[in-house]
Amino acid sequence: MIIGVDYYPEHWGKEFWIPDADLMRKTGVGIVRMAEFAWSRLSPKEGVYTFEWLDEIIGIFRERGIKVILGTPTNCPPRWFCEKYPDAIPVGRDARPNPIGIRGHRCYNHPDFLRHAGDMIERMTKRYAKEKTVVAWQIDNELEANFCFCKRCTEKYRAWLKEKYGDLESINKFYGNEVWSGEYSSWEQIDPPFGTYPAAWLNPAYMLDFNRFASDDMIQYVDFQAKIIRRNCPEAKITTNVWFCENMPDFYKTFAGLDFVSFDNYPPTKIPEDAGQFYSHAFHLDLMRGIKRQGFCVMEELSGEPGCWSPMGRMPYPGMISGYSLQAFAHGADAVVHFRWRTAVSGAEMYWHGLIDHSNVPGRRFKEFEELCRVARGLKDIAGTQILSEVAILYSADNEYAFKIQPQTNGMYYLGQIRLFYEALMKYGLNIDIIGEQEELSGYKLIVAPEMYVTDPEVVKKLYAFVKKGGTLVLTNRSGVKNKYNNCIMEPLPAPYRELVGCCVLEYDPVGYDHVAVRFADGSNYRAGQWCDILKPEGEETKVLACYNSEFYKGSAAITENKYGSGTAYYIGTVGEQEMYVHLLEKILQECGIAYIEGLPDHVEITTRTGKDITARFLFNNAGEVRQFILDGKEISLQPFEMRIERSDIK
Repeated sequence: MIIGVDYYPEHWGKEFWIPDADLMRKTGVGIVRMAEFAWSRLSPKEGVYTFEWLDEIIGIFRERGIKVILGTPTNCPPRWFCEKYPDAIPVGRDARPNPIGIRGHRCYNHPDFLRHAGDMIERMTKRYAKEKTVVAWQIDNELEANFCFCKRCTEKYRAWLKEKYGDLESINKFYGNEVWSGEYSSWEQIDPPFGTYPAAWLNPAYMLDFNRFASDDMIQYVDFQAKIIRRNCPEAKITTNVWFCENMPDFYKTFAGLDFVSFDNYPPTKIPEDAGQFYSHAFHLDLMRGIKRQGFCVMEELSGEPGCWSPMGRMPYPGMISGYSLQAFAHGADAVVHFRWRTAVSGAEMYWHGLIDHSNVPGRRFKEFEELCRVARGLKDIAGTQILSEVAILYSADNEYAFKIQPQTNGMYYLGQIRLFYEALMKYGLNIDIIGEQEELSGYKLIVAPEMYVTDPEVVKKLYAFVKKGGTLVLTNRSGVKNKYNNCIMEPLPAPYRELVGCCVLEYDPVGYDHVAVRFADGSNYRAGQWCDILKPEGEETKVLACYNSEFYKGSAAITENKYGSGTAYYIGTVGEQEMYVHLLEKILQECGIAYIEGLPDHVEITTRTGKDITARFLFNNAGEVRQFILDGKEISLQPFEMRIERSDIK
C-alpha cells in the first residue's frame, strides 16, 4: 500500500527540490508523479531538448528511495508548436478552433502533433529506459473521447463508418435515415455533430456511433503512445488516468492494452444536507477495480480545497484526507497519489489546494497526511489481498452514451439508477464488483443489470444462461428498448428479456419529478418516481412483489419475480426511493444465500479484503457525524471519516 504525491519541479526553483524530497522521505512518501504537463520545459524550442533538470530531480528521488511515475507531456503542446501548426488545435462544435493556453489543446489525429509527440515520447523513454527509479508511465492526462470536429477527424470518422458498414445503403438502413429526409447520397455528407443544439435533436443511431467512434479514436491515441513506451521500455508498467468527464471513453477498452487502471479521485469536501443524496466515491472506486478486476492506482487524490474553473469549495473536514485515501485502499487501490505536494502560486489551478499551502508552512492537512503515511506503512500485510464478491453490477458504455443522447425523463440518469442499487447493497456491508456487460459472470450469485437499454444479443444470451444455471438477476425499466444501432425494438418491452422475467410492459409513464406510491405484498409502502412501467405478469412462475398504489394504474404490477430454469429473475418497473431497494434486496440476498450485515447506520461502509493467511475488514464512517452501531456483538463508535481495520488470521 503506497502513498504518493504529484510533484511539479518545473514550477519551483531548484532551492525547493532537495528540501521537498527530504520532507517527502521523512513523511513516508513512496512515489511521485511528474512531467505530465512539462513539454515546454523539456523542449523550449523546436528541435531543442532540455532533459537535464528532469535527470536531476529523478536523481534526487533516487537517492532517497522514492520511486517515480513519469507522465508523457503530450496534454499541453508548447506555444511554439501551436504557433507553427495552428491547424493542430482541436475544433469545437461551433466549427472554431479551441483556445490555446487551456490544457488539452491538441488534436489526436494531426500528423505533426503525432510526429512531435512521438518524438518526445521516444526521447523520454530511451533516456529513462534503464532508470530503475522510474517504475511506471502515465500516458497524457485525463483523456476524453475525441470530440474534435476538424477536417482530419471528420475524414477519420467517415473512414470508421466505411469500415463498419461498407456502404451508404447500409448506413441509411440501420440509421433509419428516411426520417427527416436524412438519407446520405455521398460520404461527404456525413459530418460530426456540429452545432450547439441538444444531442437529442439528432438521429440517435448516428449519435451513438459518433460516441463510439470518439472513444475508439482516443483509445487508438493511447495505443499509439503505449507502443512507443513498450518498444523502448519493455518492462515498464503503463497506465493513463481517467475521470468521470463529460465525454467519457469506454473504460474497459481504454485499459485493455494497459497494465493497470488509474483514476483521479476527488470526493466532495462538503457533505450534502440531504441524507439520501449519494456522495460516496466507493462507487467510483469499485467501478475502477472492476475494469480489470485487479488493483488500481488513484493517480490524483484530494489534498485540500478544490478551486479552479469554479469558486473554491469547502476545506476538507478533519479526517477526510486520511479517510478517503484509506477508503481507496479498502476498495482495491494499491497506491494513492495525492494532488498535489505544493499548492501552486501561479496559473489557473493556484486555488486547487495541495498538502502545503501558499504560506509554505505545513499545517493541519499535512499533519493528517503524515499520519496517513504512517498508517499505510502498517498495511503491508494487506498488500496482495483480494476483494471477493458474490454480487456484481453491470455497466455499459453504450447505455451511458444512449441515455445522454436521449434523456428519458426529468431527473433520470443511467449512473443514477446504478447507484441506487449500489448504495442499497452497501447498506448490507457487501463487497460489490462493478463490471462491464461483456465480462464473464461465473462465480457470482447475484447480478444487478440496471437499464439494459441498448441490446447486445450476446449479453442477452449470457444473462439467460446465468439465470438458467441457478443465478439471480435483477433487471429494471428501460431494458430491451433499443437494438445495437440505438433504434427501438418493435416488440413489447422488455423485448428480448420478456421470457426471462415472465412479464411484459403494457405501457409506461415517464413521471419525471412527480411521485407515485408503491405497495409491497407485505404491506410496506414506498415513494417512487421518474419512470413507471405498468407490468403484465405472463409466466406460470411469475409473482407480483409490489403494485402501484396511486395514479390511474393503481393496482397494476410494479415489481415482479420469475423462476427461470434453476434461477430467478426480478424486474423492477419503477425508480424508487433508496429504502425501497434496501427492502427488496434483503429478500433477494436471503434467497441467494449471500451473507450480509444488518443494521448499519447511513454512510457506514464495510469492505473486506481476503488473502491466503489474513482477512481484513475495513470499517469507514463516510459522514460528518459520529456513528455508533453494534457489529458481531460489539459496540462500535466511529468518528467522522474514521477508518478502522479489523484483521483476522485464516487458519
